[in-house]
Amino acid sequence: MDYTATVEEENKEIANRYKDLLKGTYEVLSKEDKELIRKAFDLAVEAHSSQRRKTGEPYIYHPIAVAKIVAMEIGLGATSIASALLHDVVEDTKYTVEDIEQMFGTTIARIVSGLTKISRLNKEKNASIQAENFRKMLLTLYDDVRVILIKIADRLHNMQTMDAMPDDKQVKIASETLYIYAPLAHRLGLYNIKTELEDLGLKYTEPDVYNEIENKIKESKQDQQKYLQRFTDTLKSGLDKENFSYEIKGRFKSIYSIRKKMRTQNVTFDEVYDKYAIRIIYYPSSNDDKFDAWKIYTIVTDYFKPNPTRLRDWISQPKSTGYEALHITVVGPDAEWVEVQIRSERMNEIAEKGYAAHFKYKQGDQKESGLENWLNKLKETLESQSLNAVDFVEDFKLNLYSKEIYVFTPKGDLKSLPKDASALDFAFSIHTDVGLKCRGAKVNGKLVPLSHILKSGDQIEVITSSANKPNSRWLDFVITARAKTKIRAALKDDEKQVAEEGKAVLMRKLRHLKINFDDKVINELVAYFKLRTSFDLFYRFGNGAIDNTQLKAFVAQRNGAIVNFFKSKLRRSNSAKDIPEATDEVSPKYDALVFGKEEEKLDYKLSKCCNPIAGDKVFGFVTINDGIKVHKKNCPNAISLQSNYAYRIMSAKWIDSTKQDFKAILHIAGLDNQGIVNNVTRIISNNMSVFINSINITGDEGFFDGKISLSVKNSAQLNKLIKKIQKVEGVKKVERVNTL
Repeated sequence: MDYTATVEEENKEIANRYKDLLKGTYEVLSKEDKELIRKAFDLAVEAHSSQRRKTGEPYIYHPIAVAKIVAMEIGLGATSIASALLHDVVEDTKYTVEDIEQMFGTTIARIVSGLTKISRLNKEKNASIQAENFRKMLLTLYDDVRVILIKIADRLHNMQTMDAMPDDKQVKIASETLYIYAPLAHRLGLYNIKTELEDLGLKYTEPDVYNEIENKIKESKQDQQKYLQRFTDTLKSGLDKENFSYEIKGRFKSIYSIRKKMRTQNVTFDEVYDKYAIRIIYYPSSNDDKFDAWKIYTIVTDYFKPNPTRLRDWISQPKSTGYEALHITVVGPDAEWVEVQIRSERMNEIAEKGYAAHFKYKQGDQKESGLENWLNKLKETLESQSLNAVDFVEDFKLNLYSKEIYVFTPKGDLKSLPKDASALDFAFSIHTDVGLKCRGAKVNGKLVPLSHILKSGDQIEVITSSANKPNSRWLDFVITARAKTKIRAALKDDEKQVAEEGKAVLMRKLRHLKINFDDKVINELVAYFKLRTSFDLFYRFGNGAIDNTQLKAFVAQRNGAIVNFFKSKLRRSNSAKDIPEATDEVSPKYDALVFGKEEEKLDYKLSKCCNPIAGDKVFGFVTINDGIKVHKKNCPNAISLQSNYAYRIMSAKWIDSTKQDFKAILHIAGLDNQGIVNNVTRIISNNMSVFINSINITGDEGFFDGKISLSVKNSAQLNKLIKKIQKVEGVKKVERVNTL
């Protein structure tokens, strides 16, 4: 329907919406607060006066709607309401951040600046503008969480009014919403907004699925209401007997959560077993609202049989978002499963308004809330500037939607970690140095490897060694952003050291071959070995990936016939244009695909349903007649294959073979001098990027004999190590063998 309204009607509507905004604020506004909001409103009306939304409506409707969400649904105060009214002024009109600062002060100017998108980027950066915008917005998160809260309100209103946009824009915005804004709302405790964002995201990304579920819910609405009424009537009689003051709300679960269950459990709509949810919101009869919650729990379970595996106690240990509630799933009338959520009025307010309600209820010397805790943990990730924007956002996202487990330190302190976190994640959560020097861990008194997946209730003791260093395999079994960031930073430091050694090696070898070590020759070598930067070149000389034979082949090609000279000159000139300035980063070549924990190279075919390319996240599927087929992890068939044929799935990943570790076994024998084993292991540990997997050495009447299993990069590195071990006093024999 086309938009038609006169200027008079529009002005009247703007005034009504403004009054509605002031009426519905969560906090009581002082005279100064109202003046600040009015000043922001007047400026926004003037600045956006010539702008229209895609629907044809005045643009000012949007900032007022965002301010209303901020005031009513999130419950923020005057500063946030004023910032929400001004959130698009700098981006879309002649006003600058400096103007806002002059009129409204530094706090509102900083919030508005955080909400203003980056419009363009230096093309040479080869960066994603969207990712850079996320980075900019997220970097303001620790300084002022209100930036994110207003951005979430902005996104919610955009999603609510997206019908007038073209299809491709709808899908793009909805995908971004599901990718980062809904998880952000979840993490900040805004469960109502999170649910609405998810449902609206699904509406535009999978309209057919959304409409089908929505229609089925509508069709059964009458039956649902009758069912929920029967259930609540039974509960009311029990609660009234105990003189509780309460409110019961019954609802169908959200469309998005039903879709998620259908997908993860591989079932139809009718087979989803807990589509109903009942919420009991009680007004505590004493100062201890937890005691009342458990009392209500016993009343519910007196009437309905609970599923013991589905009890969620977030009262004894609240979520890191601050969420508190008891969740139980019970068998209701007609043997239907019903989820019952038990919350006090305070808990309910925190669940719906998150951040704002936290600080309303926080008193005196209470411990910091889960949200503040999370923000403090997040600070390190946010301050890490070394990642490109896409990786930064990906790492940040790891902190958002993860389900939590609760584990104990040796002293009995409780720590929360994401579900599927490893012992190494736990070590990094204690302290960066503990993580970097972690050698192993004891879980419930038993020694386990670093990759051991933790479960709620585990007690973990970290074993460290000052000689220990991280290696690239660690990235495969950590899931927290903090651990990934710290491991990457440590690996980069190691790469710099290897590159320094490699530069010295290359300089020496070129001098020996009577070739000058200068920019021209370095550029030729970079182009010849198909690398991106001189740093890549030095690193590969340092770890032995490029050996003497390859260097001599380069020299022969360089000194060849006149045709080759022109070809190489042409290649140099072309590649010189493409070679960026050297950066402290070894560019991955993704030239090999490996399978399983042992990272074996096997024959495979790329599946045609998703056409994976080098660098994609993939898995292998063992077919009956066609060997291993490789699929992308987000392949349309992935869920079906993983659900129905889990036993045929193989883990797989693309690697840079010049950075791959290989297992090598050395047989060592000699005279059993005091400390000889210590001397041998010290040489191995001090050798860059070489790791000991196992040692088995025995002594007998003055002689020792044994085997050491190592992880090495290549044969050149192994040969260099063998020569060093041979020089240890007492070692008589070092040879490479095939078996332990």
